[in-house]
Amino acid sequence: MSNKLIIAAAGSGKTTHLVNEALKVTDGKVIITTYTEANEKEIVKKFYKLNGCVPDNITIQTWFSFLIQHGVKPYQSVIYNGKVKGLLLVNEKSGFRFRGWNGQPVYFGEDDPKNHYFSKSQLIYSDKLSKFVVKANELTDGKVIKRIGKIYSHIFIDEIQDMAGYDLEIIKLLFSLDSNVLLVGDPRQVTYHTHDEAKHKKYTNGNIKEFVENECSELSVDIDDTTLNKTYRNNQPICEFANSIYSNFKPCEYIEHLPTGHDGVFFVSPTDVDAYLSIYQPMQLRDTRRTSVNSMYSAMNLGESKGLTFERVLIYPTSKMLDWMLDHSKEMKPQSKSKFYVGVTRAKHSVAIVFNNKNGITIPGIINFTL
Repeated sequence: MSNKLIIAAAGSGKTTHLVNEALKVTDGKVIITTYTEANEKEIVKKFYKLNGCVPDNITIQTWFSFLIQHGVKPYQSVIYNGKVKGLLLVNEKSGFRFRGWNGQPVYFGEDDPKNHYFSKSQLIYSDKLSKFVVKANELTDGKVIKRIGKIYSHIFIDEIQDMAGYDLEIIKLLFSLDSNVLLVGDPRQVTYHTHDEAKHKKYTNGNIKEFVENECSELSVDIDDTTLNKTYRNNQPICEFANSIYSNFKPCEYIEHLPTGHDGVFFVSPTDVDAYLSIYQPMQLRDTRRTSVNSMYSAMNLGESKGLTFERVLIYPTSKMLDWMLDHSKEMKPQSKSKFYVGVTRAKHSVAIVFNNKNGITIPGIINFTL
């Protein structure tokens, strides 16, 4: 039995590593599962690039699809006898029943599984999906998880930092199988969660390593923070600046880049933004669509840029991001910190940060840009 968690740095070739590991398996079936459909497509693309096809013994699925097919459908009758017609993505607690006398919401409980887990259209709520799987597994004496182990000799889970709540309980159960379980992700890039759940709450916001150490200590899981700790994307100054955002992590290493004449991390005055965009053509990265940007140039939200690579980026920081840059003793909230890290590590050559540095403040690692 071999279980492993790989802590991967941004731009370290995580998808390439996963694909290469999967291609080594010739005597069993492999499942590669990941949270987003976009990442699922990236994995498929990487297989075609490296191998020309996806081998017959390898399946690539989103986490939600994997749970419905292998966690819900085989043994769902122990909880629910109706037909499961699909998934309903929710971004808040599901199963609303009514508001109480004090205006507080009241939700359907587990004693009413039809309304607790499902919408009126018989779609299973995304925030209850992994809970349903765990409960079904308990009621069948572990048959749900054992069945997965009989099908797949190798279980690879990408973007592990996005998993939360009962997802983590499922991962713990998978570790108990004879299958080889490989988890890969960067805990510094938690811009989304599969769902918001009170269970294992303290392990959200990138604490997957702590979850494995504390909750899976009896299951023999190797934690590897070396194999994928070198970035092929970022140059030295960008890499070092990114390391400073998460100083509690093992510093990411970098590959030497050929200089372009405009390399590193820069402060750009708001009055110089238009000229900077014209000269360097960076991708504009913002916190939300409400942030004002130059509509003549491409822009996207920081969270949406995860997994992408650009030659250069221009970041419109939030006030909390700026506060941290000016004084590292000030804390950013976990999601803001992750978004900022994601934005910085998208760039190969230069990261420009919009800031009206009228007082000429000098920040180590940041160059004050002038036209």
